Amino acid sequence: MGNQQHKRITSTELTQKQIAVLKATTKFTEKEIREWHEGFIRDCPTGRLDKKKFIEIFQAFYPKGQVENYCKHAFRTFDTNNDGRIDFQEFLLAIATTSQGDLDTRLAAVFDMYDISNDGLIDEKELTTLISAMYDLLGEIVCKDDYEPKTIAAAVIEKLDVNGDKKLNKAEFIAGCKNNQIVRQLLAPNI
Repeated sequence: MGNQQHKRITSTELTQKQIAVLKATTKFTEKEIREWHEGFIRDCPTGRLDKKKFIEIFQAFYPKGQVENYCKHAFRTFDTNNDGRIDFQEFLLAIATTSQGDLDTRLAAVFDMYDISNDGLIDEKELTTLISAMYDLLGEIVCKDDYEPKTIAAAVIEKLDVNGDKKLNKAEFIAGCKNNQIVRQLLAPNI
């Protein structure tokens, strides 16, 4: 029992080794890492963010949206070790990738979220699923056929699919988003 308590305490402490790793893999300073950690521990006293809390946090940012579908995919992307929880290192690396990386890196992170099957390709069904989740997140109501997620997904795949396989690989996705502002606004609005 004493061992379990020790593990719980150390999971909320930030070690010099962790700081060194995070400084080497992000552009955050030690001071910024410590500030992010303080906020993370304040919101997640156990040192781990579960799906329920993740959804609560998103709901605060999108009070009019239905965040559950989007959060399911975002959580899967952030939880890199697939243990059902996001620890501080996973959290900060996700923040750094989506905010500090160059355009290719940030678009690659978006691709990874859209690649639900984790096969290195995005098909129309996956794209439709994520576009629907984004509509839910933003509280969008779709009235016209031209704006239906399935219609948009088919049009995006047709526009970006260079090799003609009716799927997008990471290179096609990144190039398409970089070369088409409208597509980038649609698929990666915060980038």
